[in-house]
Amino acid sequence: MSCSSAEPVFASARTISSREIQPSVYEVRLEYHPAGGLADGRPHQVEPGQFFMLRREPSQVLLSRPISVYWAEQVAGGAWQVTFLILLKGQGTAELCSLSAGDRVSLIGPLGNTFPKPDRMEDGAAAVCVVGGGIGVAPVAGFAATLPPQSYDFYAGFKSGSYGLDRLQAANLVVTTDDGSCGTKGMLPQVLDAAVLRKAGYQVVYGCGPEPLLAYLQKICGEAGVPCFLSMESAMACGMGACLGCTIATREGNKRCCADGPVFPGEILVFPERKPTRIVTGTKGNAQPPSGAPDLSVTIAGVRFANPVIAASGTFGYGSEYQPILEVNRLGGICSKGLTLEGRPGNGGVRLKETAGGIINSIGLENPGIPHFVAHQLPQMVALAPVTIANLSGSTIESYVEGARLLAQAAVPMIELNISCPNVKAGGMAFGLECSAAAAVTAAVREAAPGIPLMVKLSPNAPDLIAVADSVRKAGADALSLINTVQAMAIDIHGGRPLFDNVRAGLSGPAVKPIALRMVYDLVQHLNKLPESERIPVVGLGGISCWQDAVEFIMAGAAAVQVGTATFANPRCMTEIIDGVAQFMREKGYSRLDDFRGLAQG
Repeated sequence: MSCSSAEPVFASARTISSREIQPSVYEVRLEYHPAGGLADGRPHQVEPGQFFMLRREPSQVLLSRPISVYWAEQVAGGAWQVTFLILLKGQGTAELCSLSAGDRVSLIGPLGNTFPKPDRMEDGAAAVCVVGGGIGVAPVAGFAATLPPQSYDFYAGFKSGSYGLDRLQAANLVVTTDDGSCGTKGMLPQVLDAAVLRKAGYQVVYGCGPEPLLAYLQKICGEAGVPCFLSMESAMACGMGACLGCTIATREGNKRCCADGPVFPGEILVFPERKPTRIVTGTKGNAQPPSGAPDLSVTIAGVRFANPVIAASGTFGYGSEYQPILEVNRLGGICSKGLTLEGRPGNGGVRLKETAGGIINSIGLENPGIPHFVAHQLPQMVALAPVTIANLSGSTIESYVEGARLLAQAAVPMIELNISCPNVKAGGMAFGLECSAAAAVTAAVREAAPGIPLMVKLSPNAPDLIAVADSVRKAGADALSLINTVQAMAIDIHGGRPLFDNVRAGLSGPAVKPIALRMVYDLVQHLNKLPESERIPVVGLGGISCWQDAVEFIMAGAAAVQVGTATFANPRCMTEIIDGVAQFMREKGYSRLDDFRGLAQG
């Protein structure tokens, strides 16, 4: 195994060119000068098999993405031009795939080791077997292009079409495609096995691609007695060997994919046992795909929603505010701004603070009061197609009760009882932190509004969220929503004091999504242990900003989702989520949300 002596640099690169060479596959060429990094005067060489940590400047993602070198060459003035093949997978790679000439990219590299050259290369004999799968073709194709012409055979597997093979001078080039669009229809085992390795007399095999392909190469190389070197992939934070986030299991203990690899001798790798893929199609117990459009509807506490996407309280006004730029009537539901019995001016001072991955707010439940809402905003809300949900808050049980009574008289379709707002000095979150207080206000509101479906909004700040959920369930809640904002703060460094008048405020946005997802998962898991007659639906919220987030919450067991902060960044976020979930269901063959709801619970 070869370890490069090159010193990595941290530099800003300029985009030379970027083009799509296959659907969702882009060839990107960057240029940088090593003198722009910290390795001035030290050796600098870029070799295929190594990788760079890349991040567009500016970027909406926190971490750089590890991208393998496809080709590299030094140009005039000592600068390096490095070509990458990038598969569009998520936000980070989407930013890299959308580069235009002149755009800047932050890079760290080159990092990792390289493929070791064969000990001997026989003239006129293909002594080497090189295998690439999908985007994994890039590093092995770049490496193969450095070998003597006709000294190797190259096997490339793709889902459809082919790419990255232009520089090859292989004795034999064998291409397979899943759809038969290029080469042999099928997958690698149809053209390469242990018998083929033995018959060809290969002295070494090099490979890069999806984990199942690498595990297969390890297996057949072991059977044929041929050494192999495999380039591995793992999620990375630093790429420098510091964070230990990319370790992989080997027979020699854990190895860092970035610093000890990414190329490893195949015989030391330990591939995890692959669990069978869980596929559910059609309705539960029916493997037939849907004949028409998937049914996104959901019923919560007897109320039917056209789809599971609900605008969260405090982020969408009363619905009409967004009508000029959004198809509001496509939403499943709308939660009103937090309502109190009497109007409130809200908090003074700073009310919003943007932070990494979200915002901290201290609005303080500014609202016109329930009587005004019933007379003016409610008629506008119920005239819209989405289900109207009145978010009820208060500072005393008495104010909650009177507010609930007025909402019941107005026949609101549903009440969301807010006992989790962290932005008021009295009431709000105080009721949601302790079981007896939560149960008392829930029971009182239930009695004041006996015919109205009641959903209770829970606080992530409760010491025992499950216990609070149980207490409000037993007190009459028909459904639960969680999480409200996470208690946070900010400091004015110039004034040397807390930024918000109330000191503490509420954090929302993508930063809280993993916490919210875990809490929803835990609560549904608890509810599933109860007799079916005692279970109530859970609506998940907290950091949801795309359809993938919504699917995660539903797979965790949520009946529906609420979307809040993401709307500020992308007003059409919710309709995009609806469309994304529908497309996901079509692709997976799901007829109803129940087909994958709670799938992650086992």
